[in-house]
Amino acid sequence: MAYKNDLLTRINDKYGSLSKGQRYLAKYITEEYDKAVFFTAAKLGEAVGVSESTVVRFASTLGYKGYPEFQKALEELVMEKLYSSDKVEVNFGRLDKDNLLSSVLTSDIDRIKNTLSKIDDSAFDSATELLLNAKTIYVIGLRSCEMLADFLSFYLNLVFSDIRQIKTTSVSEIFEQMVHIGKDDVVIGISFPRYSMRTIKALEFANMRSAKVITISDSVHSPLNLYSSCNLVAESHMASFVDSLVAPLSIVNALIISVCMKKRSQVVKTLEDLENIWDDYQVYGSDEIDYFDESAVRRYPRPE
Repeated sequence: MAYKNDLLTRINDKYGSLSKGQRYLAKYITEEYDKAVFFTAAKLGEAVGVSESTVVRFASTLGYKGYPEFQKALEELVMEKLYSSDKVEVNFGRLDKDNLLSSVLTSDIDRIKNTLSKIDDSAFDSATELLLNAKTIYVIGLRSCEMLADFLSFYLNLVFSDIRQIKTTSVSEIFEQMVHIGKDDVVIGISFPRYSMRTIKALEFANMRSAKVITISDSVHSPLNLYSSCNLVAESHMASFVDSLVAPLSIVNALIISVCMKKRSQVVKTLEDLENIWDDYQVYGSDEIDYFDESAVRRYPRPE
């Protein structure tokens, strides 16, 4: 299953209605995208043999607000075509090595802002309702996305009685863990490039069983969305060789809070029950040091 870049998808969809000059541009970009990414609108027009205004109209015809937005889509296409080792070199080159912490945090802030501008509020509301009405909720996120699935499963378990996180190293194990999934159930699939084929197979199986599917991925064109009932899009880009999952985690956090707000009384009761259980079984008392306890101070003095 091939993933198609949004720019290439737009070119394919609009190709039949493009003018002759715009078709030259489409062909050049498809074949020479690694060169085109460095061109201004005027330079791209010169390379193809059309006017700068034709280039600008071409970007507008494809649905971009202007040439800068089109050029950003072109950059994303180039990044997708690079091997992982090449991506690392490119991204390391973009970082401000003298202000590394600020550079990475600023990049993550931009990811969240871009996600906020693109998120579909109705899809988010639909996801909340699907979870509230589900009989059983399955959560799958593998490889680097497993920590997102862990976080989501942990908190959903405080709200719902039947949460099943799928952890697996093979497709056959996925089917074994999902064998009872049905039309009253919901599965949440989390994956970002490179997409996990095991996650895709899990969503395909859930869809075949008429279960509702919620996806958290990087694009409306993500292959996960072929099987989903609602798509939550969160921007994720490499800062170096590490994919930034800050924006996806914010989406996960918002989803948890949204569900908790709808089931507030139940959540409060669960937390009260847990507090009593923790007290009865001294869950936290035995491994914490209370410096107000004189005996503890004597046994574990503060360092000078």
